[in-house]
Amino acid sequence: MPPPVDQSLLDDAVSIARAAGRTTLRWFADADLQVERKGDGTPVTAADRAAEADVRAAVADAYPDDGVLGEEEAEHIGTSGQRWIVDPIDGTKAFTKGVPLYTTLLAVEDEHGLAAAVIVMPALDEVVWAGRGRGCWHDGTPAEVSTTASVAEGYLTTSGYSHWPEDMLLAVRRSGLQMRTWGDGYGYALVATGRMEAMVDPVAQPYDLAPMPLIIAEAGGRFTDLGGAVRYDGGSGLATNGVLHDEVLAILGGAGA
Repeated sequence: MPPPVDQSLLDDAVSIARAAGRTTLRWFADADLQVERKGDGTPVTAADRAAEADVRAAVADAYPDDGVLGEEEAEHIGTSGQRWIVDPIDGTKAFTKGVPLYTTLLAVEDEHGLAAAVIVMPALDEVVWAGRGRGCWHDGTPAEVSTTASVAEGYLTTSGYSHWPEDMLLAVRRSGLQMRTWGDGYGYALVATGRMEAMVDPVAQPYDLAPMPLIIAEAGGRFTDLGGAVRYDGGSGLATNGVLHDEVLAILGGAGA
């Protein structure tokens, strides 16, 4: 078994992510916020860039040999074998609309895999974090997934339905799962804290999902891509309370369907 993460690294990850989240609040609900479009059509703001710059500067100061992968700047290749993965604002569309459910995401991986993971909800003043072998925490209180064992009693959330294949959407509607759209990183936080049974992203980037395998596992649940692999770079993500995972995966048309 991989060794537990050093507590000091976990504490630093939480502190760095919190600070980046606070940076985003300078622009939140600002009527003068300028929204630009990147090459792929997704929105970006000064808040995204500033928050990621804060993370990169903090890592460069405290862990100068580490690598950094982020959404807004080119990857910095480190020499230590440790890498930080940041999404400064996961849910930029929500952020630009003044919806407080966006998140700041940060993960750290080492030679053993994911070591630390953080979901900050700046506008809600909530933080969920996990360290390898150190459990999952919600504002300092242990976090656990729900014990719901029936699909008919389960709630599934997502970031939006525009990327959903029609047959997948219809299958979930017919399954009896209650459907909501409290998505992006917030949806995964809801699963980790037992407030939701499943969160799915049919299409996602690595920085959208990097913290999730560790956070969900340390909370007692399961995270895979829609192919059933435990990875954050598979192009999709499904987090559940574990009990319902295989059944939800099959409903979505993934592994085991």
